[in-house]
Amino acid sequence: MKNALVTGGSGGIGAAICRRLAADGCHVYIHAHRGLQAAQTLAVAICAGGGSAQALAFDVTDSAAAADVLTPLVEHQPIQILVNNAGIHDDAVFPGMRAEQWHRVIDVSVNGFFNVTQPLMMPMIRSRWGRIINVSSIAALTGNAGQVNYSAAKGALNSATKSLAREIASRGITVNAVAPGIIDTPMSESAFDAREIARLVPMKRAGSPAEVADLIGFLASAQAAYITGQIISINGGMI
Repeated sequence: MKNALVTGGSGGIGAAICRRLAADGCHVYIHAHRGLQAAQTLAVAICAGGGSAQALAFDVTDSAAAADVLTPLVEHQPIQILVNNAGIHDDAVFPGMRAEQWHRVIDVSVNGFFNVTQPLMMPMIRSRWGRIINVSSIAALTGNAGQVNYSAAKGALNSATKSLAREIASRGITVNAVAPGIIDTPMSESAFDAREIARLVPMKRAGSPAEVADLIGFLASAQAAYITGQIISINGGMI
């Protein structure tokens, strides 16, 4: 049984990813920061359905806290599937954006990627098999007014994906990013009504968290062994 870690695993997309990886036979570590109760509830539900999961909590922006939790987990068995899903919005038009809005969004997506991924690398490399999947956004590919910070963070994540993929391809480890468009989550419900979605999306609907999870499940599988360094969009034809 392979061990998988999903950061931000208690949210809408994260929970769907956790369910998919558990259904595929992984033991899933469901990461949360402030949403530990939701992560624990999800872990119980997965185990009740015959899967294997447990919740864990730390702040991805705190490198010492991340290392303290992750290092003991990989002492005897590597985490071979990592989904860097943690990310936040803090939107504002750029002239009115506060410095803390900029730094906070960058900190979670970019520094969080480093703080979580780096401690897991050597055990994964020694195992000669791994899948790293970073959850990006359509905003990194097209830009989005009011999201200069978020677009910059996810754009940096895309570049890190491509570079890390080149570094470790010979070790049997793939690194890819998935860039969702409008996905049916509580966050998108507050930002897009049905008319706006129909205008923006050629398929005339939002995607589901399960559809994103299915793509990630494939990228995490043995069947995706020759796919690496790619930014794969899932957006209903928006771009």
